[in-house]
Amino acid sequence: MIEENPLLPFIRQQGAIVLDGGLATELERHGCDLRDDLWSARLLVDAPDIIKRVHSDYYWAGADCCTSASYQATIPGFMRRGMTEQAARDLIRLSVRLVIEARDEFWADEKNRVGRLRPMVAASVGPYGAFLADGSEYTGDYDLDESGLTEFHRERWAILTAAGADILACETIPSFAEARALAGLLAATSDTWAWFSFSCRNGEHISDGTPLAECARFLNGNDRVAAIGINCTPPRFIPDLIRAVSAATSKPIIVYPNSGETYDPVTRRWLGESVPAEFGTFSREWRKLGAGAIGGCCRTTPDHIRQISDRFRKRRWAGD
Repeated sequence: MIEENPLLPFIRQQGAIVLDGGLATELERHGCDLRDDLWSARLLVDAPDIIKRVHSDYYWAGADCCTSASYQATIPGFMRRGMTEQAARDLIRLSVRLVIEARDEFWADEKNRVGRLRPMVAASVGPYGAFLADGSEYTGDYDLDESGLTEFHRERWAILTAAGADILACETIPSFAEARALAGLLAATSDTWAWFSFSCRNGEHISDGTPLAECARFLNGNDRVAAIGINCTPPRFIPDLIRAVSAATSKPIIVYPNSGETYDPVTRRWLGESVPAEFGTFSREWRKLGAGAIGGCCRTTPDHIRQISDRFRKRRWAGD
């Protein structure tokens, strides 16, 4: 039984726990075609070795925690592609096993242990909108209420909590009702920690329009919530969002925004440019504002994570 919040040893030792970066967009950089409703979860069937390689790349880049490819992996999602229910469960378990294997192989090299804590494994719990694959993960405009969302998440939640991860990552949550549903499952699960990170429309509100501070106040009362924050959101909104969370909770704040590029749905291209060194500089500003868990989401790469790691691991955080 893990009594202490598993993020705290990293925060105490180096000022922040360094998360990984984008998974799906990094898989695309490796040549994978993810134009599919299952998105990165399709590669659990077609190319699990590439998923494991990306996890490994992030650990070598300095990530203290990598997150499984279960974001879009659901039993109904796999079954509508013709798989059996048992095969779907096995693929969800595989998503976690791939991260564990990448972590353990990294940790087996003794030189990687110098000055580091053993890295963590997070199991991704993507939102209902990720299963729908209709963009609602960025709006929270759902056809299910809180009770329906609880039932949607229940079985995958049980599989992931038993799969061997150190923590669950309830991420890209666009809906306060969905956050309440997941928090209810967490409260009913013994010996499990989870972080909650929201997709946000601006510097104050999550995607469904609920103030982020309201979500943080609600989650603050759950003893097994390890961190509260933001992901899959433009970097320009992060400072105000950190302030909103810090005013509502004393729990660690987690941030892993997108690279800063913008996606054009018409041309299906990312526009703009992201400079890893600049992202690393932002990470120290986010830490000064109160973030204790920092990484990247869409279009961030191992180079971005290396820049963050260099700013925290090479010297103990001094607030400079």
